[in-house]
Amino acid sequence: MSQPTILGIESTCDETAAAVVTGHTLRSNVVASSMDEHARYGGVIPEIASRAHAQAFTPVVSKALSDAGLDLADIDAIAVSAGPGLAGCLAVGVSGAKALAWAAGKPIYGVNHVIGHVAVTQLQFGALPANTMALIVSGGHTSLLHADDIARHIDVVGTTLDDAAGECFDKVARLLGFPYPGGPHIDEHARRGDPHAIRVPQGLTQGNAGKRHPYDFSFSGVKTAVARWIEQRQAVGEAVPVDDVCASLAASVADVLATKAMRGCEQYGSDTLIVGGGFSANSQLRVALLEQGERHGVDVRLPERALCTDNGAMVAMLGVNLVEAGVHPSPLDFPIDSAMPLTRISM
Repeated sequence: MSQPTILGIESTCDETAAAVVTGHTLRSNVVASSMDEHARYGGVIPEIASRAHAQAFTPVVSKALSDAGLDLADIDAIAVSAGPGLAGCLAVGVSGAKALAWAAGKPIYGVNHVIGHVAVTQLQFGALPANTMALIVSGGHTSLLHADDIARHIDVVGTTLDDAAGECFDKVARLLGFPYPGGPHIDEHARRGDPHAIRVPQGLTQGNAGKRHPYDFSFSGVKTAVARWIEQRQAVGEAVPVDDVCASLAASVADVLATKAMRGCEQYGSDTLIVGGGFSANSQLRVALLEQGERHGVDVRLPERALCTDNGAMVAMLGVNLVEAGVHPSPLDFPIDSAMPLTRISM
């Protein structure tokens, strides 16, 4: 099949999203977020998110098809995020997608949401080169992947051992009094601060731990160190320089991510680095990656910010890759997998 048209459906967390992609052309991309409903709790509440998905599913999918000027009959296949993610949220999206596939007689692919963040960059930059590295950074994932064949084989080079980069930012943001999600607020304040004002540790970069985990990520200690520094200032009645705290934290995390990503590129002989996930919208990280990429001769592909966060386009684009590669569709009774391993591309 040439230039397949795929309907992609995403519901792993708090975004209900659907998109239509034909080949490498994005025809529609609709996202409904329940973020405002979670803000008062300081994080995503799975039950609230699941109800929001159930309410938004039909309107979002209908609008995605309408914006693309298509009916369900015009779709060649449906792709839906089957994991990793929140189980209740996944169940809503997968159940809805299965109902559509069964009613319309269309093949369905239950795909890996994280790998979708790699695939979506094809909409902006074209086909993935062979021997590509990918750095995926989001609220719950910090992963370094080697993608030689995105439809059939992914190697995990490095992964999160405790807090992901996004989790670290959200927890520090809470200490600073920022509303959820905290990442954008830290980003904004960091632009006004001194990145060298506070010494922030860099997890898994020094000593034996760094040697044992050259490509893995750990930001729990970073979060704790910044938290202790803030608490010590507050205990003696000193003002907390919010801009400097944010700038120092952002610089430390960005440097670790960029350095380890470049080390992975060198190890695998890759001259292309794909970046994806909601945290890849962070300004300091984008600058650090582009600077180190230029220094190491690596083409760093940073998606536009609208494609960084969870969306249906990334699911649809991964579906295109699977169809074009001749990968067999998922059985209609495939399960969700909230802890879907990153080496599994589709169910």
